[in-house]
Amino acid sequence: MASHPNLECRMYEARYPEVDMAVMIQVKNIADMGAYVSLLEYNNIEGMILFSELSRRRIRSVSSLIKVGRIEPVMVLRVDKEKGYIDLSKRRVSEEDIQACEERYNKSKLVHSIMRHVAETMGIDLEDLYIHVGWPLYRKYGHAFEAFKIVVTDPDTVLNTLTREVKELGPDGQEVTKVVAALSEEVKDALVKNIRRRMTPQPLKIRADIEMKCFQFDGVLHIKDAIFGS
Repeated sequence: MASHPNLECRMYEARYPEVDMAVMIQVKNIADMGAYVSLLEYNNIEGMILFSELSRRRIRSVSSLIKVGRIEPVMVLRVDKEKGYIDLSKRRVSEEDIQACEERYNKSKLVHSIMRHVAETMGIDLEDLYIHVGWPLYRKYGHAFEAFKIVVTDPDTVLNTLTREVKELGPDGQEVTKVVAALSEEVKDALVKNIRRRMTPQPLKIRADIEMKCFQFDGVLHIKDAIFGS
């Protein structure tokens, strides 16, 4: 086991977002040409929003449109994987994109925080946990959050299908590849415990005062009927 597990990792399998995808960013600093931002779902890699991509209208004041520290969805315009440049736009992101991105990010953030806590407490690399658990669940369920929701009541159905390949030396000294469970029992228990703690719905108590009036002469009886049924 690594003495200092690596706890830095992007949330999704792809290292970079796709063009025309809405992503969640945090504004880091404002420069001459535009704003430098961190892509929160991609382990904080850097992107840039040019001032011309801030608004559809004429910009009177940049500071009213973008502030350091703010977290918001923007649209991906260009990705240069060789140089690591990512150009982003605030003005091209639609209301639907914003809503979908916020929903996805909130789910991904919860998954990430559970995964990170398990990796830290069990002393394993976060990326390793994503490779063998998180990303296969994203692929199978559309989002790992949906899989985690099922884990709350039925962990085995979701987690027992996950496997990893290990290489071993066979009796004849030749290397053989074996398929084993992706998770040790200890890591699986820790994951299930954390998911249950963070995702079990809390019972809600709702209280309300209702006022009812009835102007017929035996109104009390009518109200009683309305509440309790005749």
